[in-house]
Amino acid sequence: MAYLRMTSPFRIQGLSALMAVLALVCPIMTPPAGAMSTIDFLTSLSDSEVEAFQTWKTGREKFKAQLDAYWDAVEEKRQVRRAKRARKIPFSASDYVMSFPPSYRGPSLAGELAQKYDRFLVAQREANPSPSKELSTIPDYLAAAKRVYNFVPERVSEKEFKLRYAAEAEVLGLSKEQVVRVYALETGGNGTYDTQAGIHPIKKTGRAISSALGYGQLLDANSINELARSGAMFIRRLTAKYNDPRNSPARKAQLKHKLVVLKKMYANVKHQPFEWDVQQAYAKTEAGMGIHTLNIDCDIGPMLQATKLQTLQDLAAKDGRTSLSGAELELMNLAGPMTGLEMLQAPGADAPTPNFFARRAYYVNKMVIGLNGEQLRAELDRRMTRAITTPGSLEFVNAFDTISERRGVER
Repeated sequence: MAYLRMTSPFRIQGLSALMAVLALVCPIMTPPAGAMSTIDFLTSLSDSEVEAFQTWKTGREKFKAQLDAYWDAVEEKRQVRRAKRARKIPFSASDYVMSFPPSYRGPSLAGELAQKYDRFLVAQREANPSPSKELSTIPDYLAAAKRVYNFVPERVSEKEFKLRYAAEAEVLGLSKEQVVRVYALETGGNGTYDTQAGIHPIKKTGRAISSALGYGQLLDANSINELARSGAMFIRRLTAKYNDPRNSPARKAQLKHKLVVLKKMYANVKHQPFEWDVQQAYAKTEAGMGIHTLNIDCDIGPMLQATKLQTLQDLAAKDGRTSLSGAELELMNLAGPMTGLEMLQAPGADAPTPNFFARRAYYVNKMVIGLNGEQLRAELDRRMTRAITTPGSLEFVNAFDTISERRGVER
């Protein structure tokens, strides 16, 4: 503060105004001893740097206001479409924002001033670290399943899991092309059935970026949703496996325990309202986390993961789309069932993708930036074609072919 008292009244006035603007991005806090404060940073600038910084901050604030206005308009249009969908009123092009988010075109910081500001931001982060929230990983889900349900998923080889998945998919009416292309896109063509988003499927390195798990990358709330929707069918299918006369005593005992666990999990989710927000919250509880491990059980996982795709296909059929390509199915998987369908037909196919994603999700998922609905579908298809030749994808293709051969022999 001594430095401020020694400067001219005009500089003090300018710095005070600039502090108010800067506080919008970097709230002024009392820094630990020795750490650079906002005042320290501003008073370290020359008069010309203060002027350049003020010009830059003004430009950034103007851009932020433009960006906020754009996303507010997107959300307003989204609410209009939700209301129309509820009343079964067709959408028109006027129900979408038909432009992309504005880009910053104002002045930039350069040279030594940019370096000073970068050092200030680093000092601010070090002085006021935000608590990092670690996402739950497979060991956390497994521990929850053991504590709440005394359940440990049964593991098999990748080859065997793919065979079981292919068998379930065939029963549910899913094609090889649909399943393998979704797998190729979601996992890069080398994912394992216990692949978690952000963690390398083979090396097991990296950091979880979401709860997405398995070949179709089901979120923890997806697991809750599908169990609530199809749990009775899962129980019937598992009961049929239990009653197979070829079972050994050990296999029969194992399936009996799985049935007890599955029925308890199903009863738990049925006590919850069938609402996405509720299911998202329940998925973060220990009981919900335990349910997510069903994805990696060799008996239940293939049913659960394949049924997630069948649910999308059934919703599309109700909308009049009786045949979906792998890319079309994945579009519904990526954006959400109804939103994906919206992008598959006019006028949504021509609308920019910001209309279909939350603001943060749009910028995080680089693949969707700058495309319209139809272009995103084409991009998904292109990426699938590229990943379809990977070892994991080819192994999945072989699994479907093996199941088809077995069906032919049985007939």
